[in-house]
Amino acid sequence: MAPARNTLSALPIAARPAAVVVLAALLAACAPFQRETTAGMPGTPGAAALVAAESRIGAPYRYGGSGPDAFDCSGLVSYAYRQAGISVPRTAAEQYAAAQPVTRGDLRPGDLVFFRLSGRDVSHVGIYAGNDQFVHAPQSGGEVRMASLDDEWYRKRYAGAGRLY
Repeated sequence: MAPARNTLSALPIAARPAAVVVLAALLAACAPFQRETTAGMPGTPGAAALVAAESRIGAPYRYGGSGPDAFDCSGLVSYAYRQAGISVPRTAAEQYAAAQPVTRGDLRPGDLVFFRLSGRDVSHVGIYAGNDQFVHAPQSGGEVRMASLDDEWYRKRYAGAGRLY
């Protein structure tokens, strides 16, 4: 039996760098896709909570629900942060009080966005996903979904944002 021959060494020296680039590209195509978390902040608890919340998109709304199969807004936040190893208060108003305030311009994925749906008290919360989008459990009959902070309905009711970590 003939000895095994190194294929790369059989190429002319000038062609070897190109072969290495092609091989690297092929190997990169086999690597699993990894979602970019927060810009320049991979591995934050907020990014982990966001991934957990996004994984529940489509789950039904249920008043008092805190997962894993049904949620209300603050229950989704509690569930997502619990998956990231952080215990948070249960209601939107308590989460608002516990969060460190963040300006809208300083929002990072995983931060919480709060709304006053009626009256003066904070009564709704979502998890910021970047690009003015957030994940939330909207209302009875709805399901966990993405929404935009730029939507007029949410823009008029926006109460502020905060960070829990």
